[in-house]
Amino acid sequence: MKYAYFPGCSLHSTGREYDSSFRAVCRGLGIELAEVKDWVCCGSTSARAISWRLALALPLKNVAEAEKQGLNQLIAPCAACFSRLKFALHEIGKNPRLREEMENVVEHRFGDGLHVNHPLAVLSSQDWLGHIASMGGEKLHGLKVVCYYGCLLTRPPQVTGFDDCEKPRSMDRLLGALGASVLDWGHRTDCCGASFALTRTDIVRKLSHDILERAREAGAEAIAVACPRCQLNLDSRQKEIEKEYGTGYNLPVFYFTQLMGVALRVPARELMLDRHFVDPRRALEKVGVK
Repeated sequence: MKYAYFPGCSLHSTGREYDSSFRAVCRGLGIELAEVKDWVCCGSTSARAISWRLALALPLKNVAEAEKQGLNQLIAPCAACFSRLKFALHEIGKNPRLREEMENVVEHRFGDGLHVNHPLAVLSSQDWLGHIASMGGEKLHGLKVVCYYGCLLTRPPQVTGFDDCEKPRSMDRLLGALGASVLDWGHRTDCCGASFALTRTDIVRKLSHDILERAREAGAEAIAVACPRCQLNLDSRQKEIEKEYGTGYNLPVFYFTQLMGVALRVPARELMLDRHFVDPRRALEKVGVK
C-alpha cells in the first residue's frame, strides 16, 4: 500500500522520534510513504486566531500537493495536522462556494477521492492487525501501559470519523496485539494543555498532572501517545510537575510507533529513545529490551 505522507512541522523538529519510528515501522510492514512535495505548515491552532480562511487554505494546499502526486490516500501522524486536514476537507465538502474560493486560492481543482488517515486507523484495521501481531509476537508482554489519545484525534466525530469519540480503542488493540497489558482508565481523551505550553504553563502543568496521576493510579508503567504536543507536555514537563505537586511519577511517554518498533525489532537509532526526558530503559527492561 502506498500513502502520501504529511509529516508536518512537529515531526521534522520536536517530534522527530515519531517521524523516524513511524517510517521505520512502515518499512518493516511494507507500507510505502511518499512525502508530500513542497508541503507547508497546516496552521495548527495559530492560523485560526489570524484568519479562518488562512486556517483552511494552509491544509488545503497540502491536499492539493498530495493530489498532484496521483495518490488518493494521505496519512498524517500528528494529531493537529490530522485534525486541520480533516476540518478543511469537511468545510469545503459542505459548501460549494467555499470550495471554489479555496480552489482559486491554492490554484488547484480538488478531486473527491482523497481520504485523510491517521496511522492508528490504518494499523489497527483488520487488514493489518493480524499481520502486525504475527510479526511482533508477544514482544511487549509484561509492559503495563495506558493509551492516551488526546483531545483532537476523535473530535468532533462528524469531522474526524475516527474511532469512538469518548472511548477510542484503536491504540489499545494495536499494542494489545503485540502483547502489552493495556490498562483501562478514564483520561484517554482529556486535554494535556496543548499549545498553552508556550503561554500558560500553569494550565499545562495542572492538566498534565491530572493525566499522569490517573495513569499512575491505573497501575501504568508507561504512557503511549499519538500526538507530538501530548508527548512533549507529559514527558518534558514531568519533572516540573513532580516538583510542583510534591510527587514522583517517572513514567516514560512513548509514541505508539516506538513501542511497535520495539516489538518489530526496529534498530534503536531509528526509535530515538535517547531523546526522551524520562528515561524509558526501566520500562523496556520488563520486556527484555536493554
